[in-house]
Amino acid sequence: MKKLVVATKNKNKIKEIMDIMKDTGIKIVSLYDLGIEIDVKEDGTTFEENAYKKAYEIMKITHMPTMADDSGLEVDALGGAPGVYSARFAGVHGDDRKNNEKLLILLKDVPNNLRKARFVCVIALVYPDGEKKFVRGEIEGTIARSPSGNSGFGYDPLFIVPEYNKTFAQLGSNIKNKISHRGKALRALKEILSNSSLSK
Repeated sequence: MKKLVVATKNKNKIKEIMDIMKDTGIKIVSLYDLGIEIDVKEDGTTFEENAYKKAYEIMKITHMPTMADDSGLEVDALGGAPGVYSARFAGVHGDDRKNNEKLLILLKDVPNNLRKARFVCVIALVYPDGEKKFVRGEIEGTIARSPSGNSGFGYDPLFIVPEYNKTFAQLGSNIKNKISHRGKALRALKEILSNSSLSK
């Protein structure tokens, strides 16, 4: 079985990726599996820049095909913010509660019809020979006025999917993985991998 390194320490992301990629015949290897402790600084101004930087830096260490994603929430009423700063929107990286609280405060006076938003995920795949591929997935939705649901992570309790009239955190992982921005990007990645040496 061929291996693909996932350049993230986010255990929730790793689980989602492993769930969606489980039928590819490719073994997903995390930074935890490899004992890699470094944090790649995400200082790019686009999802593409950040995803590529993370994948490239880890590929240089492992000398193995490596994927990394950068994803975030874009809110129309905030001019596309938090965007690439989604994970550190409130100042501390990965503080979901504070990020959600800040978002709700900023949207406090925004009417329901203007609370449109989208989740974006860009995945970079980098090979040791320098070849690189990018895929992108998006899902449109709206921002709730208060959190709902116990599943998921990040902004999931606030992101309402119109087709279900529920938040990602209410839908659960099975439905979320089928319709989410990361699910769409990973399925596009699977198409690339099915035609690469990794799956042969």
